[in-house]
Amino acid sequence: MPEVIFPGEKGRLEGRYQPAKSRNAPIAVILHPHPQFGGTMNNPVVYNLYYQFVNRGFSVLRFNFRGVGRSQGSFDHGQGELSDAAAALDWAQSVNPDARACWIAGFSFGAWIGMQLLMRRPEVEGFISVAAPANLYDFSFLAPCPSSGLFVHGDKDAVVPTTAVATLVEKLKTQKGIVIEQQVVPGANHFFDAKTDELMEVVGTYLDKRLPGARTDSAA
Repeated sequence: MPEVIFPGEKGRLEGRYQPAKSRNAPIAVILHPHPQFGGTMNNPVVYNLYYQFVNRGFSVLRFNFRGVGRSQGSFDHGQGELSDAAAALDWAQSVNPDARACWIAGFSFGAWIGMQLLMRRPEVEGFISVAAPANLYDFSFLAPCPSSGLFVHGDKDAVVPTTAVATLVEKLKTQKGIVIEQQVVPGANHFFDAKTDELMEVVGTYLDKRLPGARTDSAA
């Protein structure tokens, strides 16, 4: 998994990038949890989300937001991190000019950033939003939500109550032209401690439904 450095608004950003074998393979960008609460691109959920897409033939990038690891800059309460995410997608597209599609996946704070990026980039055709902090951040910008995707969270999440995500999902489900799915992982807390495998089973099942035939031998 090659280390990469690409330019961001406030300097260089570090990431890990796995190119696909096919020139026109789709792109996926994975966004990590809150930088001020230990979130990095090496978070177990982020790491496993990365390989869910790698194993389905995507060119995949995960990276550290500004001020995390070797990424330059400092925490910017979301606005700067959204710029970082846009820079990451720009870079991934620059090295995959023939990519036929793009997906965004985010965990917690990263899910909030990912959904904002989704609104600004019409080429994004699908999303995975894990433990979306619907009670902590304003998601009203999803009006309308431009792409179909999956919200997944744990029923023992003490940070984001299940009801907060369910309310957001029900609001989005009223929109025509998209399909929003919601899945709950029993017994999982906000960090999916000891429940990462169950989370990845949910994510993988959803991706296989949206991307029939994409799964590769390395996913077995």
